[in-house]
Amino acid sequence: MKLKIGKNKYKGYNIYSMKKYVDKKRIIFIILTAILIILTLLLIGYYTINTIAVLKNIKNQNEQLINLSNKFKEQEQQNQEKTQIYEENKEQIDHIYSSETKRVFLTFDDGPSENTSSILNTLENYNLKANFFVLGSRVEAMPEKVKEVYEKGHFIGNHGYSHVYEAIYASPQSVLDEYNKTNEAIKKAIGNNEFNTKIFRFPGGLVGGKYAEIKNQAKQLLEENQILNVDWNALTGDSESTNPTLEKLMKNLKRTTNGKNSVILLMHDSSAKKITAETLPQVIEYLKEQGYEFKTFNEILK
Repeated sequence: MKLKIGKNKYKGYNIYSMKKYVDKKRIIFIILTAILIILTLLLIGYYTINTIAVLKNIKNQNEQLINLSNKFKEQEQQNQEKTQIYEENKEQIDHIYSSETKRVFLTFDDGPSENTSSILNTLENYNLKANFFVLGSRVEAMPEKVKEVYEKGHFIGNHGYSHVYEAIYASPQSVLDEYNKTNEAIKKAIGNNEFNTKIFRFPGGLVGGKYAEIKNQAKQLLEENQILNVDWNALTGDSESTNPTLEKLMKNLKRTTNGKNSVILLMHDSSAKKITAETLPQVIEYLKEQGYEFKTFNEILK
């Protein structure tokens, strides 16, 4: 029975039809196998490319992280160096009135003005450098004069923008705002975006007065922003009256410098202070006779 059934199974087929059937199945198998191989290769290619892209992305991210880390370290180092320089400069200013040798810092507030040119000419005649604490409003009015002061090697300090006490001493923040506004005006005037006024001089001085508490708070705020401040310990008194005489200015100079080794001398180069420019040669001659060496803050600050 089994043999009979086996024979009946292939009844009606011959060797050629069987070969054709087998070849067709083989072709289909080959095609499907080829498709499967192609799909496999495509998947392998896709995942290979994707893996390469992922690895490249990881590499780029690692490089970015390394760059950020290096920038952070560099910034951290710069901040540390900046802080160290500030602390060293602060040490110099804290002891500015102490010196074993005789030295004088000629300082001029409230400029620039038309009188600044005369003062610069006198300083050039004596081959001396001085310190100009400028007002931001005057810097904007006479930027070319500020640039001349800078290019001739004099120190430029910051005296605020307005010199209007009600405005600058409205709050500690307003003092800082006026400082920053003036600093930007100076940068623009001299054409140096890296310039920074290292010292602020409070209009009217730091000590005492109606706004004493605001000034003290502002001093702390300035120091938090690594901004130094300095007053004076001698003066000619050129701002004490409307029309001071040369004799009066010289008398004040001799009185306030007497017995002092380190002198920060307050004068003014505002438009109303022509007498200051006229008296300057005699001021210089007297200080030279007393054995003073003329200094700028550029020489003692980093």
